Amino acid sequence: MKEIWIIARRELNAFFNSLMAYILLIAFLGFSGFFTWISGADVFMVGQANMQSFFGIAYWSLFFFIPAMTMGLLSEETRSGTIELLLTKPINDWQVIIGKFLSTLVLVCIALAFTLPYYITIATLGPLDHGSVWTGYLGLILMSASYIGIGIFASSLSKNQIVAFLVALLIGIFFHIIFGVLAGNFTGFLGGIFTYLNLNTHFESISRGVIDTKDLIYFFSLIALSLILAEIMLTRRRF
Repeated sequence: MKEIWIIARRELNAFFNSLMAYILLIAFLGFSGFFTWISGADVFMVGQANMQSFFGIAYWSLFFFIPAMTMGLLSEETRSGTIELLLTKPINDWQVIIGKFLSTLVLVCIALAFTLPYYITIATLGPLDHGSVWTGYLGLILMSASYIGIGIFASSLSKNQIVAFLVALLIGIFFHIIFGVLAGNFTGFLGGIFTYLNLNTHFESISRGVIDTKDLIYFFSLIALSLILAEIMLTRRRF
């Protein structure tokens, strides 16, 4: 466990020693703030004390920002050769993967923590369903963790960061959009499968305040599968 946190701190320091973390944090807060408070579908226009506007824009913003956060986690280290140096230390491939995963998840949690003033302000405007707000944040964290796993897997496939970004985005599009479109065009058994694979189905369920076991199993399975595939790819590159 100690080794994992060392790697996580190393990656967090790398994020904040570059402009990447600051650009993404400012962009995320800018987008979410604009659509929560200023756009035509903002809190004042809706006329209700809820955070659905924020959760809606955060759902899409994180979908695009997370591949940018993860694209260099393994690809850049592979290209520069530092991954070989890292793996000569007394750590294994799995610890490297989990450490990098946790560092990005912590960065996302920091970004979401900066939006808590939205929650506090909206709560003063009228009666707010606090339970749905907290489960909405939980849904964003689980969704982000899933896309971080996919992004790390994509980063393990190529030495080129742009390729890793595009692959992560392409895989994410299936869970974010395509499975939902297919679910609407099929019925019966196939329709049920595509509905279950559609990430939005599970995110909306949790963000409404319903924490269902099947939703948690979906997210944890997607995270575990992505990280296992990334570990397999890293092991193959190593040997």
